[in-house]
Amino acid sequence: MSKIKLITLVFILLFVTGYTKAQNQESKKEFNPIQTGIPSLTIAPDARGGGMGDIGVATEPDVFSQHWNPAKYVFAYSKAGVSLSYTPWLAKLVSDIDLVYASGYFKLGDSERTAIGSSVRYFSLGKILLTQGENDPVTETSPYEVSVDVSVSLKASETFSLAAAFRYIYSDLGAGVIEDLDPASAYAADIAGYYNNYLMLGGNECMLGLGFNISNIGSKVSYDGGNHQLFLPANLRLGGSLLFPLDDYNTLSLNADVNKFLVPTPPSVSTETRDSLWVKYNAISSISGIFKSFSDAPGGLKEELQEIFWSIGAEYAYNNQFFVRGGYFHENKNKGIRRYFSLGAGFKLTAFQMDIAYLISTVPSNPLDQTLRFSLSFDMDGLKNLVR
Repeated sequence: MSKIKLITLVFILLFVTGYTKAQNQESKKEFNPIQTGIPSLTIAPDARGGGMGDIGVATEPDVFSQHWNPAKYVFAYSKAGVSLSYTPWLAKLVSDIDLVYASGYFKLGDSERTAIGSSVRYFSLGKILLTQGENDPVTETSPYEVSVDVSVSLKASETFSLAAAFRYIYSDLGAGVIEDLDPASAYAADIAGYYNNYLMLGGNECMLGLGFNISNIGSKVSYDGGNHQLFLPANLRLGGSLLFPLDDYNTLSLNADVNKFLVPTPPSVSTETRDSLWVKYNAISSISGIFKSFSDAPGGLKEELQEIFWSIGAEYAYNNQFFVRGGYFHENKNKGIRRYFSLGAGFKLTAFQMDIAYLISTVPSNPLDQTLRFSLSFDMDGLKNLVR
């Protein structure tokens, strides 16, 4: 593979994950972000969660729960639902990178204690022109990543549920066009749980939600027949939500999520023996990497704590029909410096809901700034009522 082709692909992947190394020149030695394959799996796909700073593990259940926490489906108000989301990605840089996400669920039986969920994620990197020199012909490739998953959630009690999801992932960064580059594929699983219950605060009956999701536990991926392998973006997400009824028509929810990649920390870029360390790093299995991820940072406990990123968000609803959202996402400057506010809005009718979200970066020259998300979801119970 030519150097120009390789640099082009690395450039694309680094921007997709949101890492902006140029903003960390003052701390080059400490800048050591977690590196994974298939980074599109980490992108929040829907406008509701995106409007609250990329939050969703413990918020009220909705059709988008397949990404955030599929265990919420058994507590959804409707028996079934489907959705479609669209996100133009890195729109400040290019016009043809985007994410399309479709999800749906269905609760089984009259007791509705079991739910089946599914989603399809398609991430297109647009058209890439490749050349090695002035006299070499220009070739074109269209890299993309796609994943398909299915989940099963069970209500263990009236307040707690568990879920498992199974995922197939496929990535083609230019196989057949770029020399020695093969498509990559992997299998992964999620394990999730959700608790919700009512509690009294100031004489009001509020809804407390708590959730966790251990996602993308699976095999590693390789684009060269297994010679070099990349970890999937395995992630531990914990969160809480508190829904306040302000009066008969107005509600306010406060939400927070905390995340940590379950991926080993790469060798420090300032380490003189980094080549030998990278050989050992690449030999770590994906399961071993999950356990090592809590105690292997070159900077010790300080760096381990830097690998935790968090978000907070709020949602105001009027009559459960009109919604206004806001949130903030924070990542340490040495681990990627993704920091941004988000705003969102939505409206809901009997059968469908439309949402939009907008991202406002708080760091300069962030290619994620001004990212928009659009989501459209359909309530199957509402559709039935319309056709009666």
